[in-house]
Amino acid sequence: MKQLFSVAGKTILVTGGTRGIGLAITRALAKSGATVIANYARDQKSALAVQDELGAQNVNIVRADLTRDKGMDKLFEAMVPILGGKTLDGLIHCAATGIHAPFDQLQLKHWDWTMNLNARAFFDLMVRAKDLFTRGASVIALSSEGAATAIPNYSLVGASKGALESLCRHLAIEMSAAGVRVNILSPGSVLTDAWDAFPDKEQRLQTTLKKIPGGKLTSLEEVSSVALFLCAEASNAINGQVIIVDHGERISN
Repeated sequence: MKQLFSVAGKTILVTGGTRGIGLAITRALAKSGATVIANYARDQKSALAVQDELGAQNVNIVRADLTRDKGMDKLFEAMVPILGGKTLDGLIHCAATGIHAPFDQLQLKHWDWTMNLNARAFFDLMVRAKDLFTRGASVIALSSEGAATAIPNYSLVGASKGALESLCRHLAIEMSAAGVRVNILSPGSVLTDAWDAFPDKEQRLQTTLKKIPGGKLTSLEEVSSVALFLCAEASNAINGQVIIVDHGERISN
């Protein structure tokens, strides 16, 4: 039974794996015996600190801008010696960005910037990794409430997450013949530095807390524990689903 819930010995790529939810997932995987390839785009000092904390044998950091072809090339070239001829057991796409502003203040450059990392990069990752996945591999894409619900100043990020979720559902069918599962993990309100993008952060937090049953934000550990489950054999029957982790926040809206 224990093996069903184990990720020990697996090698998993986590994009955006050195900050926020991605970092929490990297920590959980590494501490549970998995080898993590943690991609990041900036802040090398923080990335190195993560590697020092968890051990270079457990976490391999790779700096690469996934919105550029050269960045993708760099990531997959770096993965060759890490995998050492072995297959990839999982991919968790946590890397994300976005412009938080009213619609009438947005421009096409904001659309391109947001879509390129949140949706296009995931598509490119899957195209390049499809022949690297082991049978039984698990793919997880991080989404948000804004994929299905209108949130003020969130139109571009919400649209990108909606596109991401739709792509995952299609890939869940198309990758099933290769034994690869694709799911969406959609956390509730988690207090990360992403909240700093909102000028009315404190007001939003208080409003959010009032609508969550029990009045508790979702923790990083609660999100990462579900990611662990989705990477383990115990979740083999879960495919093409949006897994919501939010203490019931969405059902109380």
